[in-house]
Amino acid sequence: MDLFLSLVKAFVLGGAFCVIGQILIDNTALTPARILVGYVVSGVFLTAIGLYEPLIKFAEAGASVPLTGFGYSLAKGVQKAVEQYGFMGALSGGLTATAAGIATAVCSAVLMAVIFKPGDKA
Repeated sequence: MDLFLSLVKAFVLGGAFCVIGQILIDNTALTPARILVGYVVSGVFLTAIGLYEPLIKFAEAGASVPLTGFGYSLAKGVQKAVEQYGFMGALSGGLTATAAGIATAVCSAVLMAVIFKPGDKA
């Protein structure tokens, strides 16, 4: 039952993020790229003011996997590095914390480009 409840929480919160994004796409002039950046920045901001941690504890993957979760990871990495290295940690902490995810995204993109024929649609 605990697994089922965890899955429902993740689905509901992750779905809410998707619904918000779709509403923004449908009802504003914002491009998907700007919405993406907005999600990452909002994840950083919510982490900075202490509101994102309860979402992570509540919905787990439903909060950590979406783009706001990437912002959360950036903010937590910076926070940890600043505590450990001082001001210089602010410059490296975010990239250190998210390096595995970034590397996976780049490698996956290269693999898909090799397997499929990339190009502009005419």
